[in-house]
Amino acid sequence: MENETDITEFILLGFSVIDESRFFLFLLIFTVYIVTISANIFIIILIKIDIRLHKPMYFFIGGLSFLEIWYPSVTVPRLFWALLTKEDSISFVGCMIQFYFHFSFGAIENFLLAIMAYDRYVAVCIPLRYLLIMSPNVCFKLLWGSWVFGFIVIIVLSLQIFNLPFCFPNKIDHYYCDFAPLVKLSCSETSNVEKLFFATACFVILGCFLVIIMSYICIIRTTMRVPSSEGRHKAFSTCASHFVVVLLFYSTSIFMFIRPNADDLIHLNKIFSIFPSIVTPLLNPLIYTLRNQEVKNSIKKAMKRIKM
Repeated sequence: MENETDITEFILLGFSVIDESRFFLFLLIFTVYIVTISANIFIIILIKIDIRLHKPMYFFIGGLSFLEIWYPSVTVPRLFWALLTKEDSISFVGCMIQFYFHFSFGAIENFLLAIMAYDRYVAVCIPLRYLLIMSPNVCFKLLWGSWVFGFIVIIVLSLQIFNLPFCFPNKIDHYYCDFAPLVKLSCSETSNVEKLFFATACFVILGCFLVIIMSYICIIRTTMRVPSSEGRHKAFSTCASHFVVVLLFYSTSIFMFIRPNADDLIHLNKIFSIFPSIVTPLLNPLIYTLRNQEVKNSIKKAMKRIKM
Protein backbone atom coordinates (compact mmCIF):
# COMPACT_ATOMS: atom_id res chain seq x y z
CA MET A 1 0.00 0.00 0.00
CA GLU A 2 3.00 2.32 0.38
CA ASN A 3 3.25 2.64 -3.39
CA GLU A 4 -0.40 3.72 -3.72
CA THR A 5 -0.80 7.16 -5.25
CA ASP A 6 -2.87 9.08 -7.76
CA ILE A 7 -1.60 7.61 -11.01
CA THR A 8 -2.11 10.00 -13.92
CA GLU A 9 -0.74 7.75 -16.65
CA PHE A 10 0.15 4.16 -17.48
CA ILE A 11 3.05 2.71 -19.47
CA LEU A 12 1.95 0.29 -22.21
CA LEU A 13 4.78 -2.21 -22.64
CA GLY A 14 3.39 -3.44 -25.96
CA PHE A 15 5.41 -6.08 -27.79
CA SER A 16 8.95 -6.84 -26.68
CA VAL A 17 10.83 -6.18 -29.92
CA ILE A 18 14.26 -4.77 -30.65
CA ASP A 19 14.52 -1.31 -32.20
CA GLU A 20 15.36 -2.70 -35.65
CA SER A 21 12.11 -4.66 -35.68
CA ARG A 22 9.82 -1.85 -34.53
CA PHE A 23 9.52 -0.22 -37.95
CA PHE A 24 8.98 -3.59 -39.66
CA LEU A 25 6.21 -4.42 -37.17
CA PHE A 26 4.73 -0.97 -37.73
CA LEU A 27 4.66 -1.46 -41.51
CA LEU A 28 3.08 -4.91 -41.15
CA ILE A 29 0.30 -3.81 -38.78
CA PHE A 30 -0.21 -0.52 -40.66
CA THR A 31 -0.69 -2.41 -43.94
CA VAL A 32 -3.18 -4.79 -42.35
CA TYR A 33 -5.04 -1.88 -40.73
CA ILE A 34 -5.31 0.16 -43.95
CA VAL A 35 -6.47 -2.88 -45.94
CA THR A 36 -9.00 -3.67 -43.18
CA ILE A 37 -10.49 -0.18 -43.16
CA SER A 38 -10.52 0.03 -46.97
CA ALA A 39 -12.12 -3.41 -47.40
CA ASN A 40 -14.88 -2.70 -44.87
CA ILE A 41 -15.62 0.73 -46.36
CA PHE A 42 -15.77 -0.91 -49.81
CA ILE A 43 -18.29 -3.50 -48.55
CA ILE A 44 -20.49 -0.77 -47.04
CA ILE A 45 -20.45 1.28 -50.24
CA LEU A 46 -21.11 -1.81 -52.36
CA ILE A 47 -24.15 -2.78 -50.30
CA LYS A 48 -25.40 0.80 -50.38
CA ILE A 49 -25.20 1.32 -54.15
CA ASP A 50 -26.26 -2.14 -55.42
CA ILE A 51 -30.01 -2.59 -55.08
CA ARG A 52 -29.61 -6.39 -55.41
CA LEU A 53 -27.89 -6.37 -52.03
CA HIS A 54 -30.69 -4.51 -50.29
CA LYS A 55 -31.63 -7.57 -48.27
CA PRO A 56 -31.62 -8.21 -44.50
CA MET A 57 -28.50 -10.41 -44.63
CA TYR A 58 -26.45 -7.74 -46.43
CA PHE A 59 -27.86 -5.03 -44.18
CA PHE A 60 -26.29 -6.86 -41.21
CA ILE A 61 -23.08 -7.53 -43.15
CA GLY A 62 -22.85 -3.78 -43.75
CA GLY A 63 -23.44 -3.21 -40.05
CA LEU A 64 -20.67 -5.66 -39.20
CA SER A 65 -18.30 -3.94 -41.64
CA PHE A 66 -19.10 -0.58 -40.05
CA LEU A 67 -18.27 -2.05 -36.63
CA GLU A 68 -15.02 -3.56 -37.96
CA ILE A 69 -13.87 -0.06 -38.89
CA TRP A 70 -14.20 1.17 -35.32
CA TYR A 71 -13.20 -1.95 -33.37
CA PRO A 72 -9.48 -1.95 -34.37
CA SER A 73 -9.40 1.87 -34.44
CA VAL A 74 -9.72 1.97 -30.64
CA THR A 75 -6.37 0.23 -30.05
CA VAL A 76 -4.31 0.02 -33.26
CA PRO A 77 -3.55 3.75 -33.90
CA ARG A 78 -2.18 4.02 -30.34
CA LEU A 79 0.06 1.03 -31.12
CA PHE A 80 1.30 2.80 -34.27
CA TRP A 81 2.28 5.84 -32.23
CA ALA A 82 4.17 3.71 -29.70
CA LEU A 83 6.06 1.80 -32.40
CA LEU A 84 7.09 4.96 -34.26
CA THR A 85 7.90 7.30 -31.38
CA LYS A 86 8.69 4.85 -28.54
CA GLU A 87 6.21 6.92 -26.52
CA ASP A 88 4.58 4.21 -24.43
CA SER A 89 2.63 6.30 -21.94
CA ILE A 90 -1.14 6.75 -21.99
CA SER A 91 -3.11 9.01 -19.66
CA PHE A 92 -5.33 7.46 -16.99
CA VAL A 93 -8.46 8.93 -18.58
CA GLY A 94 -7.32 7.85 -22.05
CA CYS A 95 -6.75 4.33 -20.75
CA MET A 96 -10.23 4.17 -19.22
CA ILE A 97 -11.82 5.48 -22.43
CA GLN A 98 -9.91 2.92 -24.50
CA PHE A 99 -10.97 0.14 -22.11
CA TYR A 100 -14.65 1.15 -22.32
CA PHE A 101 -14.86 1.43 -26.10
CA HIS A 102 -12.77 -1.68 -26.78
CA PHE A 103 -15.00 -3.89 -24.67
CA SER A 104 -18.18 -2.13 -25.82
CA PHE A 105 -17.34 -2.79 -29.47
CA GLY A 106 -16.50 -6.38 -28.55
CA ALA A 107 -19.92 -6.77 -26.90
CA ILE A 108 -21.62 -5.22 -29.94
CA GLU A 109 -19.91 -7.74 -32.23
CA ASN A 110 -21.21 -10.60 -30.07
CA PHE A 111 -24.76 -9.26 -30.25
CA LEU A 112 -24.48 -8.62 -33.98
CA LEU A 113 -23.21 -12.13 -34.75
CA ALA A 114 -26.11 -13.55 -32.72
CA ILE A 115 -28.57 -11.40 -34.69
CA MET A 116 -27.03 -12.56 -37.97
CA ALA A 117 -27.42 -16.19 -36.82
CA TYR A 118 -31.10 -15.50 -36.09
CA ASP A 119 -31.45 -13.93 -39.54
CA ARG A 120 -30.05 -17.12 -41.14
CA TYR A 121 -32.39 -19.23 -38.97
CA VAL A 122 -35.44 -17.33 -40.23
CA ALA A 123 -34.19 -17.47 -43.85
CA VAL A 124 -33.69 -21.25 -43.78
CA CYS A 125 -36.35 -22.45 -41.33
CA ILE A 126 -39.17 -19.97 -42.03
CA PRO A 127 -38.45 -18.85 -45.62
CA LEU A 128 -42.04 -17.94 -46.52
CA ARG A 129 -42.24 -15.41 -43.68
CA TYR A 130 -38.63 -14.22 -43.94
CA LEU A 131 -39.28 -10.79 -45.46
CA LEU A 132 -42.23 -10.24 -43.11
CA ILE A 133 -40.27 -11.15 -39.95
CA MET A 134 -37.03 -9.46 -41.03
CA SER A 135 -38.64 -6.27 -42.29
CA PRO A 136 -36.46 -3.15 -42.76
CA ASN A 137 -37.88 -1.67 -39.57
CA VAL A 138 -37.09 -4.81 -37.54
CA CYS A 139 -33.57 -5.04 -39.02
CA PHE A 140 -32.86 -1.42 -38.13
CA LYS A 141 -34.11 -1.92 -34.56
CA LEU A 142 -32.01 -5.07 -34.12
CA LEU A 143 -28.88 -3.35 -35.42
CA TRP A 144 -29.48 -0.22 -33.39
CA GLY A 145 -30.30 -2.31 -30.30
CA SER A 146 -27.02 -4.23 -30.56
CA TRP A 147 -25.09 -0.94 -30.42
CA VAL A 148 -27.13 0.56 -27.57
CA PHE A 149 -27.04 -2.61 -25.45
CA GLY A 150 -23.33 -3.11 -26.20
CA PHE A 151 -22.52 0.33 -24.79
CA ILE A 152 -24.80 -0.13 -21.77
CA VAL A 153 -23.61 -3.57 -20.67
CA ILE A 154 -20.01 -2.40 -20.16
CA ILE A 155 -20.82 0.77 -18.17
CA VAL A 156 -20.90 -0.78 -14.67
CA LEU A 157 -17.68 -2.75 -15.25
CA SER A 158 -15.91 0.36 -16.58
CA LEU A 159 -16.99 2.41 -13.56
CA GLN A 160 -15.66 -0.30 -11.25
CA ILE A 161 -12.28 -0.24 -13.03
CA PHE A 162 -12.24 3.58 -13.02
CA ASN A 163 -12.70 3.69 -9.24
CA LEU A 164 -9.94 1.18 -8.43
CA PRO A 165 -6.82 2.55 -6.69
CA PHE A 166 -3.66 1.74 -8.68
CA CYS A 167 -0.08 1.30 -7.53
CA PHE A 168 3.36 1.78 -9.02
CA PRO A 169 4.96 0.45 -11.11
CA ASN A 170 2.25 1.65 -13.49
CA LYS A 171 3.28 -0.65 -16.35
CA ILE A 172 0.62 -2.52 -18.35
CA ASP A 173 1.94 -5.65 -20.05
CA HIS A 174 -0.12 -5.12 -23.17
CA TYR A 175 -0.44 -2.83 -26.18
CA TYR A 176 -3.80 -1.51 -24.96
CA CYS A 177 -5.65 -1.17 -21.65
CA ASP A 178 -6.93 -4.71 -21.14
CA PHE A 179 -8.76 -5.96 -18.07
CA ALA A 180 -6.30 -8.51 -16.63
CA PRO A 181 -3.15 -6.31 -16.62
CA LEU A 182 -5.14 -3.35 -15.26
CA VAL A 183 -6.55 -5.35 -12.36
CA LYS A 184 -3.06 -6.67 -11.62
CA LEU A 185 -1.91 -3.09 -10.92
CA SER A 186 -4.65 -2.37 -8.40
CA CYS A 187 -3.71 -1.83 -4.75
CA SER A 188 -7.09 -3.03 -3.47
CA GLU A 189 -9.03 -6.28 -3.33
CA THR A 190 -10.27 -7.00 -6.86
CA SER A 191 -12.17 -10.27 -6.45
CA ASN A 192 -15.56 -8.55 -6.84
CA VAL A 193 -14.43 -6.75 -10.00
CA GLU A 194 -13.06 -10.00 -11.42
CA LYS A 195 -16.35 -11.78 -10.65
CA LEU A 196 -18.26 -8.97 -12.33
CA PHE A 197 -16.02 -9.17 -15.39
CA PHE A 198 -16.41 -12.95 -15.55
CA ALA A 199 -20.20 -12.69 -15.19
CA THR A 200 -20.41 -9.99 -17.88
CA ALA A 201 -18.20 -12.01 -20.24
CA CYS A 202 -20.29 -15.14 -19.66
CA PHE A 203 -23.53 -13.23 -20.23
CA VAL A 204 -22.34 -11.55 -23.43
CA ILE A 205 -20.07 -14.19 -24.99
CA LEU A 206 -21.70 -17.44 -23.88
CA GLY A 207 -25.21 -15.97 -24.08
CA CYS A 208 -24.74 -14.89 -27.70
CA PHE A 209 -22.84 -18.08 -28.52
CA LEU A 210 -25.78 -20.13 -27.18
CA VAL A 211 -28.17 -18.23 -29.46
CA ILE A 212 -25.88 -18.94 -32.41
CA ILE A 213 -25.59 -22.66 -31.56
CA MET A 214 -29.36 -23.02 -31.16
CA SER A 215 -29.92 -21.24 -34.48
CA TYR A 216 -27.50 -23.55 -36.29
CA ILE A 217 -29.02 -26.66 -34.71
CA CYS A 218 -32.40 -25.61 -36.12
CA ILE A 219 -30.82 -24.76 -39.47
CA ILE A 220 -29.09 -28.15 -39.71
CA ARG A 221 -32.27 -30.04 -38.73
CA THR A 222 -34.32 -28.14 -41.33
CA THR A 223 -31.66 -28.50 -44.03
CA MET A 224 -31.35 -32.26 -43.53
CA ARG A 225 -35.04 -32.60 -44.35
CA VAL A 226 -34.51 -31.06 -47.80
CA PRO A 227 -34.81 -33.96 -50.29
CA SER A 228 -32.32 -32.76 -52.93
CA SER A 229 -28.57 -32.45 -52.37
CA GLU A 230 -28.62 -29.22 -54.39
CA GLY A 231 -31.19 -27.73 -52.03
CA ARG A 232 -29.18 -28.75 -48.99
CA HIS A 233 -26.00 -27.27 -50.50
CA LYS A 234 -27.79 -23.99 -51.23
CA ALA A 235 -29.15 -23.79 -47.68
CA PHE A 236 -25.75 -24.49 -46.11
CA SER A 237 -23.96 -22.07 -48.44
CA THR A 238 -26.09 -19.15 -47.18
CA CYS A 239 -24.74 -19.77 -43.66
CA ALA A 240 -21.16 -20.80 -44.43
CA SER A 241 -19.61 -17.31 -44.33
CA HIS A 242 -21.27 -16.41 -41.05
CA PHE A 243 -20.25 -19.73 -39.51
CA VAL A 244 -16.57 -19.21 -40.43
CA VAL A 245 -16.65 -15.68 -38.95
CA VAL A 246 -18.21 -17.05 -35.75
CA LEU A 247 -15.49 -19.69 -35.41
CA LEU A 248 -12.73 -17.10 -35.86
CA PHE A 249 -14.22 -14.67 -33.36
CA TYR A 250 -15.33 -17.04 -30.61
CA SER A 251 -12.33 -19.37 -30.66
CA THR A 252 -10.17 -16.52 -29.34
CA SER A 253 -12.83 -14.68 -27.29
CA ILE A 254 -13.76 -17.73 -25.22
CA PHE A 255 -10.09 -18.49 -24.49
CA MET A 256 -9.35 -14.91 -23.48
CA PHE A 257 -12.35 -14.15 -21.27
CA ILE A 258 -14.28 -17.25 -20.17
CA ARG A 259 -11.75 -18.49 -17.63
CA PRO A 260 -10.27 -17.32 -14.31
CA ASN A 261 -7.42 -14.82 -14.64
CA ALA A 262 -3.92 -16.24 -14.28
CA ASP A 263 -0.63 -14.36 -14.33
CA ASP A 264 1.03 -16.83 -16.64
CA LEU A 265 -1.74 -16.40 -19.22
CA ILE A 266 -1.70 -12.60 -19.38
CA HIS A 267 1.11 -12.64 -21.95
CA LEU A 268 -0.83 -15.19 -24.02
CA ASN A 269 -3.84 -12.86 -23.93
CA LYS A 270 -1.69 -10.17 -25.54
CA ILE A 271 -0.86 -12.50 -28.44
CA PHE A 272 -4.37 -13.86 -28.87
CA SER A 273 -5.93 -10.38 -28.71
CA ILE A 274 -4.35 -9.64 -32.09
CA PHE A 275 -6.92 -11.87 -33.75
CA PRO A 276 -10.23 -10.22 -32.68
CA SER A 277 -8.65 -6.74 -32.66
CA ILE A 278 -6.65 -6.80 -35.91
CA VAL A 279 -6.93 -10.04 -37.91
CA THR A 280 -10.67 -10.79 -37.69
CA PRO A 281 -11.78 -7.30 -38.88
CA LEU A 282 -9.66 -7.91 -42.00
CA LEU A 283 -10.84 -11.48 -42.62
CA ASN A 284 -14.56 -10.77 -42.17
CA PRO A 285 -15.04 -8.72 -45.39
CA LEU A 286 -12.78 -11.13 -47.30
CA ILE A 287 -14.77 -14.17 -46.12
CA TYR A 288 -18.11 -12.62 -47.05
CA THR A 289 -16.70 -11.50 -50.40
CA LEU A 290 -14.97 -14.71 -51.45
CA ARG A 291 -17.75 -17.07 -50.34
CA ASN A 292 -20.76 -15.07 -51.53
CA GLN A 293 -21.68 -15.20 -55.20
CA GLU A 294 -24.02 -12.19 -55.04
CA VAL A 295 -21.30 -10.02 -53.53
CA LYS A 296 -18.75 -11.23 -56.11
CA ASN A 297 -21.21 -10.41 -58.93
CA SER A 298 -21.73 -6.93 -57.45
CA ILE A 299 -17.97 -6.39 -57.27
CA LYS A 300 -17.58 -7.42 -60.93
CA LYS A 301 -20.37 -5.04 -61.88
CA ALA A 302 -18.75 -2.21 -59.89
CA MET A 303 -15.37 -2.89 -61.53
CA LYS A 304 -16.95 -2.70 -64.99
CA ARG A 305 -18.47 0.68 -64.10
CA ILE A 306 -15.09 1.99 -62.96
CA LYS A 307 -13.39 0.83 -66.20
CA MET A 308 -16.04 2.57 -68.27
